[in-house]
Amino acid sequence: MEKKAEFPYEDILETDYPFPTNRVRMSMHDRAAQFGSFAALTGHEEAIWETARYTSVWVEPDEDVKEQLNQKLQILMEQGERGKQVEITYFEPDVRKAGGSYQVIIGTLKKVDMVMHEIILTNGLHIFMERIVNIEIAEKN
Repeated sequence: MEKKAEFPYEDILETDYPFPTNRVRMSMHDRAAQFGSFAALTGHEEAIWETARYTSVWVEPDEDVKEQLNQKLQILMEQGERGKQVEITYFEPDVRKAGGSYQVIIGTLKKVDMVMHEIILTNGLHIFMERIVNIEIAEKN
């Protein structure tokens, strides 16, 4: 009698569990996923990386550089702009935060649009003249 008082359910300890037959058993992987860590800060790590991402600061070109750029633009327009190979260094503002990056692109000039104040390349890229810091014109095509 004392033994039954210590282990009141001793008779069912070795009995198999009656699994329901009307349902498919969950896989061990799915069962473990239920108890995985809860991501309370979803997106927090991405936000930290975005904040840490480096952007350059726009430096306004001085008057001498602006004058040189204007002369190069005049040369492009006078010599027949279409088809000239150019290397343009320009500032591209970042869409997510303050600042941006300086880009260098080599391409074929399609048009210098003085109305919209932009240079259009044959690849479809539109570059605002106010963002350009340097233009190099190729000697030969």
